[in-house]
Amino acid sequence: MTPLRFYIARLLRNEDMLATLSVRQSALLAALKGKTVALVGNARALSDGNKGAEIDAHDIVIRINLAPMPSPESHGTRTDWLGLATRLPRAERKRIQPGRILWMSHKRKRLDHRSAHSQGFYMHPLEDYEALREKIGAQPTTGALLIALLLKSELARLDLYGFDFFASKSLSGSRSADQVPHDFGSEAEWVEGLIAAEPRLHLHRLGS
Repeated sequence: MTPLRFYIARLLRNEDMLATLSVRQSALLAALKGKTVALVGNARALSDGNKGAEIDAHDIVIRINLAPMPSPESHGTRTDWLGLATRLPRAERKRIQPGRILWMSHKRKRLDHRSAHSQGFYMHPLEDYEALREKIGAQPTTGALLIALLLKSELARLDLYGFDFFASKSLSGSRSADQVPHDFGSEAEWVEGLIAAEPRLHLHRLGS
């Protein structure tokens, strides 16, 4: 799709046209079959640990948005997939070097032409976003959207690192919990419920 057609489709919120740029969800999920997956959140407290080598030992490493990685010791180095809900500046793209981009945001106006035309690009369906929003009762975080998506696959194991539901705030910025449109208490309760019911899901609690 030419840049002009892309930006017109984005401006007009032409979901059908934008969806032609995305791989099918079934194909994305098939790529996870039997794999161990590390989903790395952006909680500041992860910087105090030494989980980097453990994270990189997974078959697939997925990071979120601008994927801050203060050190290889705490965060590892690989980014196989990047779950994105914000603009990705050129310098950040070069630093992160994601193997595949998953556009998780319902806000299509933030999606850039380069990401949308990258190899293996995936755009999360609006109906899936709305279903999780209804379940949590607030706008879900990119991390929550990814957890719900990944557990639809036949992956072998999903490990969550850097998730403390904003207790230590985010490495991505200085905002407080009341300055973001998410309900972290509800998300934490939802994840705990998933852990109790889903043996493939493991939360590596920070500080433990």
